[in-house]
Amino acid sequence: MKRNPVTLITAGVLFLIFVFMLFTFQVRQTQVAVVTTFGKYSRSIKEPGWKSRWPWPIQKVYLFDNRLQSFERKFDKFDQTITGDQVNLVISVYVGWRIADSKLFLESFSGDVARAEQELEPLIRNAKSGVIGRHAFSDLISTNVTELKFDQIEQEMLNAVQGQARNTYGIQVDHLGIKQLGLPESITSTVFERMRAERQRLVEFHQADGDRRAKEIRAAADVAANEILAKAKAEAIRISGQADTKAAEYYAVFAKNRDLAIFLFQLKALVESLKDKTSLILDQQTPPFNLLNGVGTSGSPTASKK
Repeated sequence: MKRNPVTLITAGVLFLIFVFMLFTFQVRQTQVAVVTTFGKYSRSIKEPGWKSRWPWPIQKVYLFDNRLQSFERKFDKFDQTITGDQVNLVISVYVGWRIADSKLFLESFSGDVARAEQELEPLIRNAKSGVIGRHAFSDLISTNVTELKFDQIEQEMLNAVQGQARNTYGIQVDHLGIKQLGLPESITSTVFERMRAERQRLVEFHQADGDRRAKEIRAAADVAANEILAKAKAEAIRISGQADTKAAEYYAVFAKNRDLAIFLFQLKALVESLKDKTSLILDQQTPPFNLLNGVGTSGSPTASKK
């Protein structure tokens, strides 16, 4: 029976594909491969591309996702952690990890990611409890932002986990952070009272500081005012002394000519009384108006000046 050439070619191509798939495998950009020979570790492959192998059961290939894995434990009830000053806190954390040693990871979990996270969970819980137990409550919850040490606490927890996870399980923990932070209902009111007391102490401190600064400002203002008054009094005394000196000089001149002095004083008084528009009814003999004798209408008993 004569065979169809197309059928033969198709069968040949399929056979070649089968052989190719049997003796090769592909490693993607996001994967790492582990090859075992008769169940024992043979080699790890991190570079992407097509790689050669012996067919099963001689060799077996395990492909793992080497991208960053996000791990958050879904607690039905959050664990309580005690701070260094014996305050209960409810803390939830998140972890980002990746496969660093594919051989160790395969030997530890047979490539099962769920098992890896189960083993990672108590490691993270112990690190969290140990680090929180060394810090005071105010390092995590405080009305004073400068007292908070979130970054330091997260870094300490990360340092506590990284070495053991890498050496024991072949897992590289890249980051670890606090996702949720709370207080048990039994101590919530107590903590709020403590925070309220801390806030009240801050208010009292700022009020006292404001009063102190106000007193300092008032004292400085009083000193400056006293200095200005003292300078003004000194200047007034100086001017008064100069005036007295001038007056003494004038009195000495007037003492030599009493009639001239009397005339000048009367003239000054008359000028002062008549410097505004004024109507006067007066006795011509009353000083200093006696100086007006002969001024105005002749023979009139009165003198009028406007």
